[in-house]
Formats: sequence, C-alpha cells, structure tokens
Amino acid sequence: MSSVSTKLAVVGAGPGGYAAAFYAADLGIDVTLIDPASNPGGVCLYRGCIPSKALLHAAHLIDAAQHAGALGIEFGPPRIDLNRLRGWKDTVVKRLTDGLGQVARQRRVKYVQGTASIVDPHTMIVETAEGNRTLSFERAVLATGSRPARVPGLSLQSPRVLDSTSALELSDVPRSLLVIGGGYIGLELGTVYATLGSRVTIVEMTLGLLPGADRDLVTPLARRIEHLCKSVLLETKVVSMEEDGAGIAVTLEGAGVTEPHQLFDKVLVSVGRRPNSDIPGLEATNVKLGARGFIVVDEQQRTAEPSIYAIGDVVGEPMLAHKASHEARVAVEAAFGQRSAFEPAAIPAVVFTDPELAWCGLTEQQGRAGNRPVEVTRFPWAASGRSITLDRTDGMTKLIVDSSSGRVLGVGIVGPGAGELIAEGVLAIEMGATVTDLKMTIHPHPTLSETIMESAEVFFGQSTHVYKPKKS
Repeated sequence: MSSVSTKLAVVGAGPGGYAAAFYAADLGIDVTLIDPASNPGGVCLYRGCIPSKALLHAAHLIDAAQHAGALGIEFGPPRIDLNRLRGWKDTVVKRLTDGLGQVARQRRVKYVQGTASIVDPHTMIVETAEGNRTLSFERAVLATGSRPARVPGLSLQSPRVLDSTSALELSDVPRSLLVIGGGYIGLELGTVYATLGSRVTIVEMTLGLLPGADRDLVTPLARRIEHLCKSVLLETKVVSMEEDGAGIAVTLEGAGVTEPHQLFDKVLVSVGRRPNSDIPGLEATNVKLGARGFIVVDEQQRTAEPSIYAIGDVVGEPMLAHKASHEARVAVEAAFGQRSAFEPAAIPAVVFTDPELAWCGLTEQQGRAGNRPVEVTRFPWAASGRSITLDRTDGMTKLIVDSSSGRVLGVGIVGPGAGELIAEGVLAIEMGATVTDLKMTIHPHPTLSETIMESAEVFFGQSTHVYKPKKS
C-alpha cells in the first residue's frame, strides 16, 4: 500500500467538492480531490441538475411548438427519437465533466478516482482500481453529497420503480407514470415525461404542490401541471406498491381519491434526498451527526473535529449546488486561517418547470408566520409588454418589504425565465437595498426584468402599467 500526503484532502467532487479543491489550488494550497467518477462533477453534473435541465429544455421546445398555434404558426406532431435525445443529454454531461477534468489538471489538482475511508483525523485510505493508498492530510473537506430518499414500506426493488437517478436514464417513455412527491424533483421530471407522452399522475401528501413556496407563486404552475398531467392528487399518500405482470399495482389513500387501486407502467419516487454521511471510519473522529443524519458544522463549516470541515448536501438544507459552492470557499478560507463565515442573507431557490418558480430571502409565509411587519407588493405579468409578446402572461413578480424601513426582505417570481431573474433579488437583499433602490434602478424595456422595478413602483402606488393607488 503506497503512502502519500497532501495539505488539503477533499472527499467528493460535486459542485461543493470541486469548487473547494479549485479554490484551494488557486490559493497555492496542495490539494487532493477524491471521487469515484472519472472526472469531477458529482451528482449534479452526472445524475441531477445538468441532465435534468437538458431534458427540460427538450420538453420546453415541444411545448413551445405546440403553443405556437396560438400565434398562427403550425407545426406537425413532434417525432421523438429517444435514442438521439438520450445521446444528446449524455453529450452535455460528458462535455461538462470532461471540461472539469481538464480544469483540474490545469490547476494541478491531484485527482484520485476512488473511494475514501477515514482512519483518524489526519489519515484516510483511498481505494482505487490500482490498489489502496494511504493519504495523510493536514485538513479535510467532506463533500459527499446526498442520494434519493426512500419511502418507508415502499422500497420495492423493480426496474419499473424509478428514482431521480434512474428516471434521467430515459430508458423509455412509459404509457402511464405515477410520481410520488410534488416537490421540485417530482414536478421537473414529471413534466418531462408528460411532455414526451406519458400519462402522469402526481401524488402529494400535503395541501399543495411545492410545500414551502408561497401559494400565489405556485398557483400558475399548478394550473399548468393540472392541464399537462392526467391528474394531481393532493393530501394523498401511497399505501402500498407491488409488481404486477403489466406494471406496478398501487393503493392510494386520500380524501379526493376515487380510484384507490390503480396500475401504472412505472412509478417515480421523488420524496427528497438524504445525506451521504455514512462515511466509512467517520466514527474514528469527533465529527457529530444531527437528528436527520446531517453532519453538524459551525458557521465556518468546521465539524467537531478541528481538522475536518464539511459542505453541501451532507450538512443540511437547502440542498442546492450553488449553496455548496459558496460553502466550499468558506471552508477553504477558514481551514487555512482566514476570517470567513457562511452567513448569506439570501439563497435563491429555482424550480425549472414551465413556468419557472424562483424565490430568495424571506417568503410571505415566513413573514406572516413570524408576525413580522412586512408589506407584500405584486406586479402581474399580464401588465408586462414583454410577457405579452411572448404570449405568457401567467407570471408574477412579488416583493416582501419591511414596512418600516422599506428594506427588501424577499423576492418571488413565477414565469418563464424566473431562474435567470432572481439573481437581482438576491443581490438586492445581500446589499440591503430598499424598495426605493429597486424603483429608481433603470431597467431595459421591454424586458421581464422590468417587473422587478415595477413591483417596487407598486409599493408606492406609482406603477406605470398597473393602477393600484397606495392606501393611506
């Protein structure tokens, strides 16, 4: 067994891990990055964010072609070559992961394809195809990510039961698909399959889709989902699943269920993700796990073991790639003596459905529940010239504003491109901007970005395109 040493060992090469390794290399730190894949990328690039967005883009093209009839442009029914679509998606993934491999080499990051087991707070064993090697390190960053969660009692082992990883393989387009879970993963993948031709049924245990998002943002999407899918069953749960010769037999239970026993060609289980904190040898350190299995860290991403830091999905919600990337920089800086802390005022969340949803900072639900003195102002996209030219007037932009200071506390957007627009809201909150600042920032016309400015104008009862006088 060979022995090597490094100043920083990073375990996991997703958006958190490779960001930490690359940043450390930029600072002149000797770094080793360890991951089972041939190149950096992690779940996000190989089995999550990127392939799902590639398929969503294809679904948007099909939907746009169908919608074009309203503009006087007629297309024939789409002919879907599933092999070429799957191949294109895989090409996107390969291009990005190969690119990251090249960037790692340019930065002289020591990339090791293998799996790591911890021996003690400064040693790990890395198992590779060429054999095991002992790696001693001064500091380590754990960025092991997460995996799809399972529903207790519904862990049926069948190729007909998909999770968010196997669903992206797009082996076929089932005639009928049950999606268990109305969160962002279920809705994104469910809309892809529905657009490709599956008859999709979505089951959600709570009162509405996308629990945690403001209801007025979810409403336009819910209407579109109900039109696109066969059915959406709220306050409903799956009691049992069993394989039938023709598919998966499912028993449903809920107030609105008229057919408790149904048969589906395939079932997609999308009830969230759980952390990959079961790292071999972790018990040989002082690293602590919380009640839900997340690694406990402080504001500098330091665990209870001084030499070990952790970032990304493995340390808790929100389980988002961009959050992991920012935690990576904090961990590297803190590990090597810089003053740094992860204290964001806003972390954006985006649901890449059609329409897209995006929000950051305080939600209206949180403001009301906390009895905070907030005022909510909304600008309907039906009054936006740009949205009318797109024939997509179902959107809305809203601001959550501190009633006394006028400071922007939260921003929510629903509509095409909401994920591209939300960054202005994040910047406004991080900079402590007031609603006056947004009102006086000149936005280009005609654009959807104007809706942020006009939402601020609505606050004062002065929106050019919406007549809503300010109450005295």
